[in-house]
Amino acid sequence: MSYTAFPKEHAKRIRTTNMMERINKELKRRTKVGGAFFNEESLLRLAGSILMGINEEWVTGRRYLTMEKE
Repeated sequence: MSYTAFPKEHAKRIRTTNMMERINKELKRRTKVGGAFFNEESLLRLAGSILMGINEEWVTGRRYLTMEKE
């Protein structure tokens, strides 16, 4: 219930797990393409690069939560 401390416009996006589910689905999709990994480090490199790409997209492009009033 800590999401209630945020502005009302953000409540739906904060209380749901849609963002995490989408990230997990993307990780699963991209690792299936890679198939078997040589070792744990190769899996971590791929997952890290996927997560860095998602983070870069959110930082530079989309605005999931904006603090300005519209």
